[in-house]
Amino acid sequence: MPLSIRPGDVLAGRYRLVDLLSESGNGKFWRAHDRVLERHVALHVIAEGDERAEALVEAARRSATVPDRRILRVLDAERSGGLCYVVNEWGSGTSLDALVATHGPLPPRRAAWLVAEVADTIATAHAAGVAHGRLTPENVLIDGTGAVKVIGLAVDAALHGLGPGRLATDVTDLAGLLYCALTGRWAGVSPSAVPPAPQDHGRVLRPRQVRAGVPRPLDALCEEVLDPYAAARAGSAHDTASARGIADLLADFVGDPTGLPEQLAMVNEHRDETVVLPPLEEIPAPDPEPEPEPEPEPEPPPRAVPEPDPTQAGMPIFGEGEDDVSWLTAPGAPAPPPPPFEEPPERPLFAPEPSDGEPLRRQRPSVAAVAGLQGRGDYWPWEGTDPGRATGTGLTPVVEDAEVPGRSWLRLAAGIAAALLLLVAVVVAVNLGRGKTPLGTEPDDPTSSAASPTSTPSTTPTPLAGLAATDFDPQSEDGDENPEGVGATVDGDPATTWRTSTYEQQLGPAGLKTGVGLVVDLGSVVDVAEVDLTMVEEPTAVQLYLTEEPPTAIADLEPVAELTVGTEETVPLEEPARGRYLTVWFTALPAVSDGFRAEVAEIRVRG
Repeated sequence: MPLSIRPGDVLAGRYRLVDLLSESGNGKFWRAHDRVLERHVALHVIAEGDERAEALVEAARRSATVPDRRILRVLDAERSGGLCYVVNEWGSGTSLDALVATHGPLPPRRAAWLVAEVADTIATAHAAGVAHGRLTPENVLIDGTGAVKVIGLAVDAALHGLGPGRLATDVTDLAGLLYCALTGRWAGVSPSAVPPAPQDHGRVLRPRQVRAGVPRPLDALCEEVLDPYAAARAGSAHDTASARGIADLLADFVGDPTGLPEQLAMVNEHRDETVVLPPLEEIPAPDPEPEPEPEPEPEPPPRAVPEPDPTQAGMPIFGEGEDDVSWLTAPGAPAPPPPPFEEPPERPLFAPEPSDGEPLRRQRPSVAAVAGLQGRGDYWPWEGTDPGRATGTGLTPVVEDAEVPGRSWLRLAAGIAAALLLLVAVVVAVNLGRGKTPLGTEPDDPTSSAASPTSTPSTTPTPLAGLAATDFDPQSEDGDENPEGVGATVDGDPATTWRTSTYEQQLGPAGLKTGVGLVVDLGSVVDVAEVDLTMVEEPTAVQLYLTEEPPTAIADLEPVAELTVGTEETVPLEEPARGRYLTVWFTALPAVSDGFRAEVAEIRVRG
C-alpha cells in the first residue's frame, strides 16, 4: 500500500520532511530537518506492515555498530504510526556515478586512492561482521573537501530485499568501483545506473582494453577479482579475495596520498553553495539643487613688465660684509626677441658629377688651393675644389700616384701558381704518353675491372608467387570472417575483392573486437622486404605480423609494421623480416553506409 506522507509532514514529532529524493518500490528516501538538533538528516521510510520492516530495523542496528568516520552513521530507527523509518546522517557532495558522468574517468592514482578509502571502510565493517550488500557508485559520495563517504551501509540492501552477510559481493563490488573510476563503466555485481562494462564471450574486458594508460597493477587487480578464470592463476602478493587485501594493495600503489583529496574536491561541482541575496529596492535619488551661476572673473590689469623669473627676481646677493645683502629685481623692460630662424642652404646629399667629357682624376691638391680654402674659411668639400676629389666628409683626400702596397706580392704569387699548374700538366702528359695513369702508376687489368660490376648481387625486392590466403578472426565464436572469396586477395586480379563483416561499432579497445584480418601463406620461410596493399575504401589501420607457424592469436606477437593505409599503399619494412605466414590485421575499419567494413582487392609480397 502506498505511503500517505507529503512534504511538510513531521515524523515522531521531530523530523519534518523537506524533499523527496527517490522512491524504491513502496519505500521512499527523504531529506528531512531535525527540529530538535537543527540539522538536515536522511530518512528511509517504508510502511510498518511491509515485509522488509523488521530487516530494515535490524540492518540499522548492525550499521550503528561500525565505527568509521567515512560512514554516514545511523542516528535513529523507529516503527510507529504505521511507518518504519531509519534516520541517517546527511552528507552533501557528488556521488561517484555523477562524477564520472560529468568529468569522465579519474586519473589512476586518484581512482586508486578513492577506492582504497572505500575498501578500508568495508574492511572495518567486515571485521565487525557487517556487509554493505549493495556497494554501487551511487552509494559512494565525495564531499566538498574531497573526503570519501559511504552511504547506506547494510540499510540500502535491506530496503531492496537483500539479506545480510554478502561479504563476497562487497569484494566484487570494490573491484567494480575501481573499474568504474578508471573507465566510467560498471562491472560489479550489484545493479547500477552506470553503463555496464563491455564483455567478450561472457568475460569482462580488462580496463586496459577499454581505456589506454591504465597501470598494470590496477588492471591486474580488476582482472583477478572480476574474472573467475584469471583468479585461478593469480599470483598477487596481497589477498585480493578480501576487502583488507584490496585496501592494502591500493594503498601500496598510491604511496603518499598528499594532495589527492584536494584534487578530488576541485572537480566536485557541489563543493560550494551559492548564496543569493534578495534584491534591494531602488531608492529614487533626490533632485539635485541648481548650482549657482559662476561670477565672471575680473580681467587682470594690464602689465607693462612681465613677471620676473623666480630663479632671478627676489634672490639675495651676499657681499663681503656681514650686513652687505642686496636683492635681484625684475628687469625693467622685456628681453629682446631672438633673431629670426634662417633656413640652412640647400646642399645635395652626394657630390656633384663631373662635367661631360671630363675624366675623374685623382691628384694631389696644390698648396695654393689648400691655402685658398683655408683663407676663405669655407669647408664645403666640393666648392672651389676639383669635383673628382670630393669625399662627402668635409675633408679633401690626399691620393698619391704611387703603386698600391702589396700589389707586387700578389703578382708574384699569381706567377708561381701558373708555373706550378704548367708543371703538373707536363707531368700528366708525359705519364699518359708512356701508357701509365696520370699519377705514373701501372693501370689495372681491364678484365678484372670489367668483371667487378657483375659481382655485386642485386638487392631489388622480388615479388613472391604461389601465395594462399585464409580468413583470420580468433576473437569470434567460430573463428570465421567471411571465408568465401578470401583467395581473391592474392589472385593477381584487382577486380576481385574480399570483404570483412560489417560492424555497427568500430574495432578497438572500446569495440566488441580488437581486430580482424587474414593470413597469407608464402609457401616457405623467406625474407620479406615490403608488402603492397590495394584497398577499396580508406582509411584502414593495419598491423603486419610474420611468423614461421600459423598464428592462433595476436596478443603475444610483435608487429613488423603498423600504419594507416589508403586505397593503394606500399608498406616497406624497416628491416627485412623472416617468416612463412604474413598476418594482415585490421585494427580500424573504414566507415561505410551501414557501419564499418574493410574491402581488400589485392595483396602482393616482395622478398
